[in-house]
Amino acid sequence: MPGYNTTFELTVEDMELIEDALRGSKQSLSSELIDQADDPLRKCTTTQRKSESTQGIDASMKRSNDLLGRLHNQKQFYRPSRGAYVSG
Repeated sequence: MPGYNTTFELTVEDMELIEDALRGSKQSLSSELIDQADDPLRKCTTTQRKSESTQGIDASMKRSNDLLGRLHNQKQFYRPSRGAYVSG
C-alpha cells in the first residue's frame, strides 16, 4: 500500500488557482442552498449534486471553508524585522 506524499511543491499561482476554485465551488453550493430555500421540496438541480441534501451541501461548504482557512493560515504576510508594524 503506497503512503501519502507529505512534501508539495506549489507555486503562489497554484495556490491562487486552488483558492479560486474553492471559492467558485462555495458560490455554486451557496446558490444551490438559496434555490432550495425558495422551494424546499425541489431536489438539487446541479448534475453532480442531484443526490446531495441540504445537510450534504452544508457539510461540503464547511469543508471548503476549513480548507480555505488552513490555506490562509499558511501564508506569510509582510512584517518588518524590527519595530512595530504600522499599516496604512
